[in-house]
Amino acid sequence: QVQLVESGGGLVQTGDSLRLSCAASGLTFNRYTMAWFRQAPGKEREFVAALHWTPIRTYAGSLKGRFTIDRDSANNTLYLQMNSLKPEDTAVYYCAVDPAGRLSRSETRYDYWGQGAQVTVSS
Repeated sequence: QVQLVESGGGLVQTGDSLRLSCAASGLTFNRYTMAWFRQAPGKEREFVAALHWTPIRTYAGSLKGRFTIDRDSANNTLYLQMNSLKPEDTAVYYCAVDPAGRLSRSETRYDYWGQGAQVTVSS
């Protein structure tokens, strides 16, 4: 059974940095993609970044340069380093896994999800 547990969220000020973690267990697939999505209040969930097994990385265009996705394979932990945070980055951040190993920005490709971590950026 796949379990994803996010941590590291919190309340920060504009310009601060924050690193989210996603501890994964039960990943028995040979090749898979891990990703971050976020959902702001009143908005649809949107793609943030994905890390392919190759390991190609892809980012939402507006976030590239500020956000970095990485993984510690030994500990099965996915990270999202977020720098120069802005109030519009306020959202619940979700970790997700595509067991088919595709490199997709569509949430419909991801079968497993964490419970989410709240990130709030004050102005």
